[in-house]
Amino acid sequence: MGEPILFIPGLMQDARAFLPQIVALGLRHAAQIYLPVQDTVEKMSEDALRHAPPQFALIGHGLGGDVALDILRRAPERVSRVVLLATDPLAEAPQMAALREARLVAAQAGRLKAAIAEDVPASALADTPDRDAVLALMQDMALGLGEGVYMRQCRALQRRPDQQRTLRRATVPALFLAGLADTLLPLRRQEFARDMMPTSALKLIEGAGHLPMLEAPEAVTAAIEGFLTGPMILR
Repeated sequence: MGEPILFIPGLMQDARAFLPQIVALGLRHAAQIYLPVQDTVEKMSEDALRHAPPQFALIGHGLGGDVALDILRRAPERVSRVVLLATDPLAEAPQMAALREARLVAAQAGRLKAAIAEDVPASALADTPDRDAVLALMQDMALGLGEGVYMRQCRALQRRPDQQRTLRRATVPALFLAGLADTLLPLRRQEFARDMMPTSALKLIEGAGHLPMLEAPEAVTAAIEGFLTGPMILR
């Protein structure tokens, strides 16, 4: 068996967000899912480390990627490799925090479905025949987790720490995966993160937007498999 993998889904996602990768990679790796449901990224990373194997590869999306970076800050010796999908390493901008506040109000008023539709709109995904199915899954995962988790996760995103120092100090191999059609996280932000991390690479995923692991599962799985078994990245 290969090294264990800890998957950390993003905002209002459950294990199904990484199901294609868990099925494929689980043949050679022990896979573990951590759902980040606390109200700060720091609490999430601390809790994740309590339940994680002694050493593991990390795969995170969005909020899950923020948690992965905080794990890397806290315990770099336990992380063998890290894969970050649609992950912003910077603190949340005031304008985005204000927009998120309006969605929190909507969720509290019983309109969680509408809030999620604003968090991940159709325009953030690639225009493919599978887009409606991916959006429906996103809604189903979110409604299953409920308003309380949404409130805490949004607060965590609003208060997430800036991880530029973590990126600069990191020595573990890292892979950034970016959907070419992602309108929520600009490609330049992910290029910025790649450039700050000396042992990292950025791979663009065609036919995918903000949820590449679901939109283009085969391409994402192949990229992760190659990364986990390949040599350390040197730039």
